[in-house]
Amino acid sequence: MSDQFNAREVLTMAVQIERNGQEFYREASSAVDDEQASTLLSDLAGWEHGHEALFESMRSDLTEEEESSTAIDPYGESEMYLKVMADDHVFRQRTGKPAREMVAGRSTQEIIDLAIRFEKDSLLFFLGMERLVSPRLGKDRLYKVIDEEIGHISYLERQRSRLKG
Repeated sequence: MSDQFNAREVLTMAVQIERNGQEFYREASSAVDDEQASTLLSDLAGWEHGHEALFESMRSDLTEEEESSTAIDPYGESEMYLKVMADDHVFRQRTGKPAREMVAGRSTQEIIDLAIRFEKDSLLFFLGMERLVSPRLGKDRLYKVIDEEIGHISYLERQRSRLKG
């Protein structure tokens, strides 16, 4: 793989991360006792679904230059590599555990804390990717992904404060 990603590759990772987030939030919503927290987590699953659609739309609108490959990939392995990379970094944390097992036995507060950690990890992942995407390959599209993740963290922090309140 190249040391630089294009916008298509970054958006492919973003889509996978959003799918992982949907799974986590659906399971978390079912695992908590607090009705408001359950609604919050269910809403976040919906947001993740909306972000997945946004990122898919962004991928379909890429210019030829933004889609240009930075690596030779004669066997089309880049998509699988990017899926594994996204799975290994955010919402799964190299545990190999499904979301159901990650939330089992945790309190509502612990689940919210875990969600915040995952969202921060997601943000850090995309901030790290920022260095790998050149402006000519769609860096401005990456900033939209980063803004979406910041919104998740803010929302969760407000809800955590409410639960502690």
